[in-house]
Amino acid sequence: MITDATTTPSPHPYDALTPDLILDAMESAGFPASGRLFALNSYENRVYQVGLDDQPPVIAKFYRPGRWSEDQIREEHEFTLELLGADVPVVAPIAMPSGDTLAQYGGFHFAVFPQRGGQAPDTSVTDTLYRLGQWLGQIHNIGAEKPFQHRPAIDILGGIEAHNQELLEGNWIPEDLRPAWDSLIPDLLRHSAARVDEAGPVDIQRIHGDCHAGNILCREDQMLFVDLDDCRSGPCIQDMWLLLNGEDAERGAQLGELLEGYEMFRDFNRRERHLIEPLRCYRQIAHCAWLARRWDDPAFPRFFPWFAQPRFWSDQILSLREQLAALQEPAISLPGQY
Repeated sequence: MITDATTTPSPHPYDALTPDLILDAMESAGFPASGRLFALNSYENRVYQVGLDDQPPVIAKFYRPGRWSEDQIREEHEFTLELLGADVPVVAPIAMPSGDTLAQYGGFHFAVFPQRGGQAPDTSVTDTLYRLGQWLGQIHNIGAEKPFQHRPAIDILGGIEAHNQELLEGNWIPEDLRPAWDSLIPDLLRHSAARVDEAGPVDIQRIHGDCHAGNILCREDQMLFVDLDDCRSGPCIQDMWLLLNGEDAERGAQLGELLEGYEMFRDFNRRERHLIEPLRCYRQIAHCAWLARRWDDPAFPRFFPWFAQPRFWSDQILSLREQLAALQEPAISLPGQY
């Protein structure tokens, strides 16, 4: 147990991640830290820009204790390095002087990455979607070469049930809103199951897992995929639907552009389109459960104060009702497909 000078138990492990500990960790791994330290936006882990003596700054990522096992973190690194070795533009961990990409100090696993800049891609531009599709096809080709042994797989229906149970057991949903919430979940599960059945058998393989525009950097003509912290086994459509937005016709056209680039490198099972709305439902409920699970981290009440307010849950119920309606609609159509 981490304690302070008065032996009072620390409320959260990240309280021990002081600037001195970060700099000492970098020195222990062979990086000559200059003392310049800048915290970057990150909630699940803690990420810092660290200045080095006579070298460009680097990015240090301190993994949240207890979230991933060492084997699971190493699989993230291995997958990223495989992609880099295949000339896929990813930001991969730096090999430390020890030759390893993962170190441990003061109870924290940490890794170091090169600093890279850029902006999120404009997915309203068809050429951008086409190029993203090309890279996703190559990422999935590498992902299909072997399975993860330690990282989890996406379980849409089981995940919805488990995350919902977590919210109920924690009494997060206001009592007066429970009847509305409780009546929605069985319908969401039933219609999600119907859409999963419509998709039929789909391949489950290594994927990025959280491939939204914020995890892609564009600078001039280069794209960089970043943050494979959520990489796992799942259907390939998971790495596509987060890049789509707008009405059904717009999203269908966007998916068509992605697939035009994607299928230059890899075939795509178009029945996976039926999984988009179940995956969206899964993600919404999982996000609520994630906030609940992390509420003991002092950063979360500070950055997500609305989570503990009844208005948040009434908005979630409204959004889930809209999601239920979407689950009952046909899957989005691709151009020329009826």
